[in-house]
Amino acid sequence: MTTTIPNAAQAGLSWIKSTYSSDGGNCVEVAHGVTGAMPVRDSKNPAGPALVVSDTSWNVFLDAVKHHTI
Repeated sequence: MTTTIPNAAQAGLSWIKSTYSSDGGNCVEVAHGVTGAMPVRDSKNPAGPALVVSDTSWNVFLDAVKHHTI
């Protein structure tokens, strides 16, 4: 199940950007600490919505990126 957080800046989460990201502004941020889920938002729009995916879906996505299968 995928849900959204309407205003990610007001969600009370601590957002982080990947250390692989540059300062070009085309980045996503994630917030750890949500049990069973991974919130993801656009770093250029912190007050915009965040997509919340299950930990399982997030891990499948990361594995696909690491192995270049997407």
